[in-house]
Amino acid sequence: LKAIRGFHDDFVHHVTQRACGFTQSQLVPCVSGCPAGVDIPGYIALVRAGRNTDAVRLIRKDNPLPLVCGLVCEHPCEMNCRRGMVDDPMNIRAIKRYACEHMEGDYAPSMAEPTGKRSAVVGGGPAGLSCAYYLTLMGHHVTILEQRHHLGGMLRYGIPDFRLPKSILDRYQQRLLELGVRIRPNTTIGGALRMDDLFRDGYSAVFIGTGVWRPNSLGIKGESLGNVHFAIDYLCNPAVYNPGEVVSVIGAGNAAIDAARTILRHGARKVTVFARKPALAASPREVEYARVDGVDFHTCVR
Repeated sequence: LKAIRGFHDDFVHHVTQRACGFTQSQLVPCVSGCPAGVDIPGYIALVRAGRNTDAVRLIRKDNPLPLVCGLVCEHPCEMNCRRGMVDDPMNIRAIKRYACEHMEGDYAPSMAEPTGKRSAVVGGGPAGLSCAYYLTLMGHHVTILEQRHHLGGMLRYGIPDFRLPKSILDRYQQRLLELGVRIRPNTTIGGALRMDDLFRDGYSAVFIGTGVWRPNSLGIKGESLGNVHFAIDYLCNPAVYNPGEVVSVIGAGNAAIDAARTILRHGARKVTVFARKPALAASPREVEYARVDGVDFHTCVR
């Protein structure tokens, strides 16, 4: 059976890339919708065959954070799923999550011979984690320089624990350490250390993935008042804020929904989300969860 599957995979690869002149991502809508180009039909077939570890191995070829994406991905693949032309698209995100949670046992990824080259990754968010992972597999010595105490970036400090448990990010950090990645927390570039210092110390390349920590202001009167807070700042440490019992959230993206649901969990009695457009920008699934939590919505508000 394994031989048949292997022959089938090779045959599809040959037909799509050699005979037709198209890549798989161009032929499969869900793959073309995935920003990472993950082989979605391939890992779904492996999960169906009960080969969850192989499915995760296939996902990690293009995405080193499969469980994170299984929990919080925007899943554009599902929007392009051909099954949606018949009834409902496949719950691809849940299949990915199932594969990660039911692996038969973790595996050691294949690593290239050491190159002797040293690379610095500035920022330990999803971009930095991905870069460090693949550079390490390519045989380079990698050091992550992270401004905060722990790795994860917005995954850790911008997404509430009820959506993405921090223990998952801790496991990814431990995995990088096991692969040989060096981690320097509480380290900024531009203070005591500068870019010139990195090249002086023998780094051949520097990847900068510092993220988007600065919130966007609305440019309206009242934004500097004491009872107004930016969602990004609030989500980093909700416990230090006292927004009150009745709170309004301006905006309807996923950050706004996360903030609204978190505010309710920290004692607010009423939370209302105000959106400028009739259609909410946040994921429909997250909006439904927010409604269940008790968040009110008002659209077409200017």
